[in-house]
Amino acid sequence: MAIDTPYRAIFCDLITDQTIDILPLRDVSFDDYIGKAGSLSGTIPIPNKEIADRVKKVREGRTAVYLERGGDLWWGGIIWTTTLQSSGRGVLTLGIQAATFDSYAGRRRIRADLTYTDTDQLEIARGLWREMTTKNAACFKVAFGEEQSDVLRTMSWRDGDEVVYLEALDQLAGLQDGFEYQFLVYRDPSSGERIRQLRLGHPKIRTGATDLLFDRPGVILSYSFPYDATRGGTTAVARGASAGGNAGQESRPLISAPQELATELLSDGWPLIDLSSDHNEISDQLTLNALAKAELDAARGPVVIPAVSIHLGGIVPPALIGRVARIRITDEWFSGGLDARYRIIGIKITPPERGRPDTAELYLEEA
Repeated sequence: MAIDTPYRAIFCDLITDQTIDILPLRDVSFDDYIGKAGSLSGTIPIPNKEIADRVKKVREGRTAVYLERGGDLWWGGIIWTTTLQSSGRGVLTLGIQAATFDSYAGRRRIRADLTYTDTDQLEIARGLWREMTTKNAACFKVAFGEEQSDVLRTMSWRDGDEVVYLEALDQLAGLQDGFEYQFLVYRDPSSGERIRQLRLGHPKIRTGATDLLFDRPGVILSYSFPYDATRGGTTAVARGASAGGNAGQESRPLISAPQELATELLSDGWPLIDLSSDHNEISDQLTLNALAKAELDAARGPVVIPAVSIHLGGIVPPALIGRVARIRITDEWFSGGLDARYRIIGIKITPPERGRPDTAELYLEEA
């Protein structure tokens, strides 16, 4: 990382969160999203034996890394892979690949009988994370909020099915009238302690009371509006667990009732386009119906995720995920001027390096 970078890389023990070292990090890029793990990549230069001895303490699978900017934590996650590399000139580097703390749920499996009856769905999500992170000393601390959705679910998982926690969380969140999740990292304003918090929102995560304003011409460097009809549809079916049959019967999966959109898309000229998804551990018809309906609601017709690239400067707060941005664009396409409100659902940040400015790409959906 260049000397004049505004970011500081802090390496910590994953379980205790005790600081191991603060090391230079070059060629950095990092991102974060609602509902899926973000990533970080970078390279630690190793110019001498003293630095090498320090870098050896960075261990994949057991080290956390935070990026700090202006005293605020902008990103935090787990280093999952490292690559020691020597160039033809003998220059040593350690490449790191990390993912936000929610990636931990993708590496744990449910190995207990868990049942939640008429329980708020957000409490079920917290319960799954507590099951992962409080059973023994080989777990890391996660903070929880007290969000409520007033949507009650009855869910169960069985020991032996080897269901991945992340898959269980995604299915729960993906039900009709579901919720969103994201990991937030910040410092406790009183103690200065780093906090890793599971953030939940029903039906969506929202941050801040006022809109952020971005203009082009102005702070917006570039933008894109990709419309993708291959990801959308007008009907959907969800397939579940196979029904048990005897030796003389074929075992076939339970399927949801077909879910269809209202006729506005069809009357507007759209053909029938079918969506299908598999949920092998779901054996409840109503749950499958809710999954199919939620998937169809999220993929009506063409799917579009607009993105704008902006200068970060000093005008952008660290907690961007969930904020509403007012986007104003005037150019040849938007000759009459675009003035629209979007919610920020993902970010990708490229720190400044070798004269390159500090930029952020914001991924958006209609607010």
